[in-house]
Amino acid sequence: MSRVVWAIEKDDKSTQLAKMKTEADANCLEFMLAKVGSVSSLSMERIQMVDLKGLTARIRPELDEAISRVVDSGIFIGGEEVEKFSEELGEVLGEDQADVFVVPCANGTDALQIALMALGVGAGDEVITPTFTFISTVEVISLLGAKPVLVDINPDTFNIDCEAAEAAITDLTKAIIPVHLFGQCADMGRLMEISKKHDIPLVEDTAQSLSSIYCDENGVSGKAGTFGVCGTTSFFPSKNLGCMGDGGAIFTSSKDFASLLKTIATHGSQVKYEHNEIGVNSRLDAMQAAILRVKLEHLKNYNRARVEAANRYDDLLKDVEWVDIPVRDTRSTHVFNQYTIKLNSRSSCINKEIQMLLKVDGIPSGIYYPTPIHLQPAYLCYGYLEGDFPVSEKLSQMVLSLPMHTELCAEQQEHIIKRLIAAIEKCNQWT
Repeated sequence: MSRVVWAIEKDDKSTQLAKMKTEADANCLEFMLAKVGSVSSLSMERIQMVDLKGLTARIRPELDEAISRVVDSGIFIGGEEVEKFSEELGEVLGEDQADVFVVPCANGTDALQIALMALGVGAGDEVITPTFTFISTVEVISLLGAKPVLVDINPDTFNIDCEAAEAAITDLTKAIIPVHLFGQCADMGRLMEISKKHDIPLVEDTAQSLSSIYCDENGVSGKAGTFGVCGTTSFFPSKNLGCMGDGGAIFTSSKDFASLLKTIATHGSQVKYEHNEIGVNSRLDAMQAAILRVKLEHLKNYNRARVEAANRYDDLLKDVEWVDIPVRDTRSTHVFNQYTIKLNSRSSCINKEIQMLLKVDGIPSGIYYPTPIHLQPAYLCYGYLEGDFPVSEKLSQMVLSLPMHTELCAEQQEHIIKRLIAAIEKCNQWT
């Protein structure tokens, strides 16, 4: 769609400019069609793992206004934009059920570290978390001098194995970090039971599942990140709620804990040049806050678009014998930060082989994660061995994430699955 539709034609001059822009877009499209031959071919050329350019184009006027507002204000660190974003995100997460206090910071990794610092995690402590996750979750534990105690995951949902987590608790356990992976919540009902039974706080990593909702048969309900002592998230551009740079946040229902988090994130200070805590310098700048305020208004639609794309994938893959589609936990909504399939035992392929063949066809894909944390060279010092976490090790060769974003169209997805099937068939012939 031409960007002209966003313009309000107030006078002849703007009308002329709009006409010129329409003609320019038409000329550009004509040029591209001359190169690729058809609209269909053009749409195939544009398949992206995450189409941030397309998403931005849809809301460009709103973004331009927000950015201009910050530039005109002359306030680039802190200020009204950051404060309002914190309030608005808190309202979205609480939805009138409970107060949620949001403390923005520089990125999702800092969010996890600040949360653990607020809990006093340090040398000699242990923190339980899954081995099948992005490095940040484990990295911050080691940086604070504590020991990451790794556990396996559920083979269907990819989320933490709750029974394994409870079995790993010792007198040194200071926290448990469940990771809400790929877009849906971990089993928060069971994790809350474990937390209360052993008096161990939960720090929820919601970087991939912000705003997903958990509700079980026992009445435990809420949004990801609002069950434990706090939740953390990342606003990396590819997230469902992403900024145009780095950003993160911690959120909690405790006003006092929120105050401590904010103090730690501000050099351990509440009053300038007075430092009551050992802290860090981790801030979400005003520009990113203003951008996130715009995108937050669209978050429900973004999630809806991703779910619709996931439904189309499910339908296209339902009869493909070599592929298991993502399992949707009935107790959680799924916001599909990733659409992750598994290559099952009916196929003789591993994910890296299929990824290579798709790349040749111009189809992007991702493997999250190719090597579990316990087998990463930097973490061998903790004594874990190959075979310790068989589910994660097996899944690292089976999982494949397909393009997933708000701009995916049915035609593109049909093409992706057609090429995926062809790649598996070719790979099966090799073995």
